[in-house]
Amino acid sequence: MNANCPLCTTDGGELVWSNDQLRVILANEPEYPGFCRVIWNEHLAEMTDLAIEQRSLMMRTVMKVEQAMIDVMHPDKVNLAALGNMVPHLHWHVIPRYQQDITFPGSVWSVSQRASDAKHLSEQLAKVPALKQHLKDVLGKN
Repeated sequence: MNANCPLCTTDGGELVWSNDQLRVILANEPEYPGFCRVIWNEHLAEMTDLAIEQRSLMMRTVMKVEQAMIDVMHPDKVNLAALGNMVPHLHWHVIPRYQQDITFPGSVWSVSQRASDAKHLSEQLAKVPALKQHLKDVLGKN
């Protein structure tokens, strides 16, 4: 554990599911309903810091989150990212993307391309409870 790391000292968002190795959270990014993170519990920075079996577990979990997101949120695209430049604690972003997003087709960290679409956000936010339940259902088998 690193006392200066926000992913060591907090869940990093709304905890949806966890086990001894990792956890899945909702990031609660207002412009991106359903934005999830898969976070390795131990403070490590890189995928290569994990044993092969651990890497497999991490990526299987990322893929289960992506599929659950597709099943429930019906995005135009799902973005996967493992940056760690700002928070060097191993985690993957799993982000449902829509053409109505303020930054689409750029990344969620890009400059806005359009104004926020309240109707679209409301429609996507309404799907989040079902996403949380579906994640619990599929990850319970992890």
